[in-house]
Amino acid sequence: MSDAIRVKICGLTSPAAVDAAARLGASYLGFVFFPGSPRHIDPETARGLAFAAPPGLAKVALTVDADDAALDALLDLVPIDMLQLHGRESPERVAGIRARFGLPVMKAVGVATEADLAALTDYARVADQILVDARPPAEAALPGGNGLAFDWRLIAGRRWPVPWMLAGGLTPANVAEAIALTGARQVDVSSGVERAPGVKDEALMGRFIAAAGGRERP
Repeated sequence: MSDAIRVKICGLTSPAAVDAAARLGASYLGFVFFPGSPRHIDPETARGLAFAAPPGLAKVALTVDADDAALDALLDLVPIDMLQLHGRESPERVAGIRARFGLPVMKAVGVATEADLAALTDYARVADQILVDARPPAEAALPGGNGLAFDWRLIAGRRWPVPWMLAGGLTPANVAEAIALTGARQVDVSSGVERAPGVKDEALMGRFIAAAGGRERP
């Protein structure tokens, strides 16, 4: 079904979680490289998980304000298909990473109010995809994965010149509503399918993908 919603399961940390995400129909597998996150894994672990993943799934590396040396070291070891920039990277930095590393780049942009929407347009000019996420509170320790949603009506009917993905507080219980309100064709989930921080739950992943309108793989 070409019109199936594409689902990204982010923050995978174990072979069992990778296998379940792939088997249940995820299109993207997300690995977090940010020591402050409970989903952080080292490049050696990520390498094993990435090589164990079935072909055809996009393997995404989530980094936060990583410099060129850190990205070089990561990509030398882990077979990554896309970089997800989840920090304070400027549009110029996004364009520079895209040019230097030759990989598709997804830029996460936090949204809380209508004033945040202009940044989506700015980053859509330089990134291959944008991730429309909930802007974390000022006191939050993590730039994402906080289980927070934003008012989806802010982006209802809006489109950008590159593919985009909806994130932030999505769960099996609300993802269908979020898709209906925003028109998203891609969704990202992390804490919403966990039974503990960093521990994915296969049943929740299956419920999320089914509720989103994704499809199980043969």
